[in-house]
Amino acid sequence: MNTSAHTAVEQLHAALPSEEQEMAHSQSIKSVYVYEAPVRFWHWVNALAISVLCITGYFIGSPLPSMPGEASDHFLMGYIRFIHFSAAYIMTIGLLGRSYWALVGNHHARELYSVPLTQRDYWHEMLAMVKWYAFIGPRPGPYIGHNPMARFAMFFVFLFTAVFMIFTGFAMYGEGTQAGSWANNLFGWVIPLMGQSQDVHTWHHMGMWLIVIFAMAHIYAAIREDIMGRQSVVSTMISGYRTFKD
Repeated sequence: MNTSAHTAVEQLHAALPSEEQEMAHSQSIKSVYVYEAPVRFWHWVNALAISVLCITGYFIGSPLPSMPGEASDHFLMGYIRFIHFSAAYIMTIGLLGRSYWALVGNHHARELYSVPLTQRDYWHEMLAMVKWYAFIGPRPGPYIGHNPMARFAMFFVFLFTAVFMIFTGFAMYGEGTQAGSWANNLFGWVIPLMGQSQDVHTWHHMGMWLIVIFAMAHIYAAIREDIMGRQSVVSTMISGYRTFKD
C-alpha cells in the first residue's frame, strides 16, 4: 500500500467512533414506556377522523359547483355528508373510549384531562417552555409525558374544542334526523341556546379552523422537539417509548 492510501485509511479509522465511544453513546440513550397501546391507537384514529372531518366539513360549508346532467344521477354532496357524519361518530366514540382509558390507564393517560393550574412550579415551567418555543430561552429539562405547554394546549384548546364540535355537530345532525331522534333529544337544546341554526353552523365552522390551527402547531412542535429537544416525540406515539438522547 502506498503512502497516500495508507494515510487515507488512517484518517478513515480516526473518523469512525471507537468501541468505547459507541458504548458511551448507547448508555446515554434511555427509553421510558409512556403511552399505552389504546392511547396510541386513539391518537392516530382521531387524527385521521379529524382530517376527514375538516376536509368534508369545508366542502359542506363551501359546496362544489353544480354538476352537469340530471340531479338524480349525482349524489356527490350526499356522499361527502355521509363521510362527514361517519367520521364524527368515530371521533365521538373514540373520545369516549379515551376518557375511559384515562380512568384505567397509567398516569400519562390522565394528562389530557387535567392541568395543575394551582401549582406554582407548573407556571415556572410553562414560562420556560414559552421562551424555548420563542427561541429566547435555553432548552428546558426533559419531560417523560407532555410538557407543560403541550398539556395546557391539549386540555384548553383540543379537548374543549373537540367537545364543542361534538355538541354543535350532533345538534345540527339532529335537525336532519328530526324530532324524536336520539341526536335531537340529546343535543337539540344547543341550537336555541346559541340563538338559531345558522349561528350554530357559523360557530361550528369557526371551531373547524381552530382545530386546523391547533393541528398545524401540534405537528410543528412535535417535529421541532424531535430535532432540537433531544427526545423522541413522533416515534413515541408509535412505539409508546420516550427515548432521551442525553
